Amino acid sequence: MDQPSDVKLTPQDIRIKWSDGHDSVLEHRYLRSQCGCAACVSEMTGKRLISISDIPKNVEALDWMQVGRYAIRFLWSDFHDTGIYPFNRLRSLCQCVECHSHQQQHNL
Repeated sequence: MDQPSDVKLTPQDIRIKWSDGHDSVLEHRYLRSQCGCAACVSEMTGKRLISISDIPKNVEALDWMQVGRYAIRFLWSDFHDTGIYPFNRLRSLCQCVECHSHQQQHNL
């Protein structure tokens, strides 16, 4: 599993450099909308309980911490901080041209 070698929070986005050299750029609001905690996703059905329209347009990650050797947890400006983003999930959310075309080729 690829692991982040560097994580930078900028006012526009979150930039993750992976151990394989890949660079992911994730827009704050999009990543916040992908939180998988129990407040954001039903524990019983797996249905997403929030949509991107429920999240403030100016939300941003204020801080982050690594969780074990498998995930990152962000502190968001809307005070949400319970979501854990496993590394493989973060990598799968990358929308760069390379990753996006790979996702389309494999119907991910």
